[in-house]
Amino acid sequence: MAARRGLAVALLLGAAVAPLRAQDTAGPYDLILRNGRVVDGTGNPWYRADVAIRGDRIAAIGDLSDASATREIDAAGRLVTPGFIDTHSHAGGGLASPGLSHARPLLAQGVTTVFVNPDGGGPVDIEAQRAALLADGLGVNAAPFISHGSVRRAVLGMDDRLADADEMNRMRALVQAGMEAGAWGLSSGPFYAPGSYSDTDELVELAKVVAPFGGAYQSHIRDESDYTIGVVAAVDEVITVAREAGIVGVWTHAKALGPPVWGFSMALLRRLEQARAEGVEVYADQYPYPASATGLTAALLPRWAQAGGTDSLLARLDRPDDLAAIREAVVDNLARRGGADRIQFRRFRSDVRIEGRTLDDVARERGLHPVDAAIELFRQGAPSIVSFNMHDDDLRAIMVHPLTMTASDGDLVPWQEGVPHPRSYAAFTRKLVTYVREEGVVGLEAAIRSMTSLPAQAYRMPDRGVLRVGAVADLAVFHLERLETRSAFTDPHHLSEGMEWVIVNGELAIDQGEFTGALAGRVLRRN
Repeated sequence: MAARRGLAVALLLGAAVAPLRAQDTAGPYDLILRNGRVVDGTGNPWYRADVAIRGDRIAAIGDLSDASATREIDAAGRLVTPGFIDTHSHAGGGLASPGLSHARPLLAQGVTTVFVNPDGGGPVDIEAQRAALLADGLGVNAAPFISHGSVRRAVLGMDDRLADADEMNRMRALVQAGMEAGAWGLSSGPFYAPGSYSDTDELVELAKVVAPFGGAYQSHIRDESDYTIGVVAAVDEVITVAREAGIVGVWTHAKALGPPVWGFSMALLRRLEQARAEGVEVYADQYPYPASATGLTAALLPRWAQAGGTDSLLARLDRPDDLAAIREAVVDNLARRGGADRIQFRRFRSDVRIEGRTLDDVARERGLHPVDAAIELFRQGAPSIVSFNMHDDDLRAIMVHPLTMTASDGDLVPWQEGVPHPRSYAAFTRKLVTYVREEGVVGLEAAIRSMTSLPAQAYRMPDRGVLRVGAVADLAVFHLERLETRSAFTDPHHLSEGMEWVIVNGELAIDQGEFTGALAGRVLRRN
């Protein structure tokens, strides 16, 4: 028995130290990062080692003092980590455009892979999106979802009703085609129209199409506050879909939105823990800011008012009875958001003068009650907003939970256009600067794990998110003390600073703090 126990211990120790032994030592390598503090993504403490790259793979880790490479970089005093994986990004459209395919705002944060088409929105034709993303080269890897809201709109338009049997079959076929084209799962946004017109059964049935492909279900939940079913029931819906479809479920950009539900974070996290205890594989992701971003219509309008699309909404605003009901709902929804001084306009092409200002400020200037100012804006278009609606205690409780991944929920927009949420430029660096280095809310290794191996595990990316021999060479090299975030809510267009080397699929995208212009990113296929 003692001998058997000794063998088991030896095996465990061998497994533990395996990453420290150099492997595949036949040189020369293409690149060696020497003397860095390796944070491998697993959550384990850092260790000192050299990392060698050949082609697009990590070829060796350990003491490589006898090895040579075409290029060697002294990483002494710096952290060497896997490239960060953004599990929820709206960068897809920007990456598919010539002026933004370089992805510099993402690379400057150490991000090397983004999941696109979240919240149930995005193209239905994944193959066409793939071609668009690759047309001008790609600075980072992109992993697309097939999106429930877009699929529903393609079949039912903006109708506020349940799908019939034929329509369900047509939606299944679109989801099937998306998965066959390499999508990583189904994203949904039942908070938004037209996804809000679905029921849980519809989501389950479409998630079942994803199951044979090993895809996941990621959801902007039906209610992050107490708009309709309430945030607790909305998290339960994600768990239900994951359980009944037999797939991974992700509560995306997790939060407790607005004063009515502040303090709910622990109960919501407990829901995830209970689900996992019952065998349902669920996770959360979060961006590290106390403010969200959405459209003014999504934040304030009741969904029934949006049924049928823009023309139908404008017609309702012209009917006194409908207008009175809409106004009553806007009053309630504005209170849920914490008031007009907590809503800041991001982008409004109909009147760029309001960008960066609050609804309260604009209403005062126009001599209107904030609700009436909002309704006036609905008549002009659909402004996007930043909404300051979260409590720091909830933000921190969600952040430190071991099931929480890091995401940005950010856009990739033309330089100096609008006043976007700073998460587009600094979500990952903010977490490291503010919540690791300055406030110590979360440990370094735990934060890196939330950005790397945890999303790789949740979405079944076996060759990314961890530093090990054979893994894809996506890496970030930086001094924690030298990272800086310059992007602010009223002045967001500033890149993060401090990433010294960023490697995408084995190629240097940032070299000694400078962008190289390399476009080594790929559109990743789930299958």
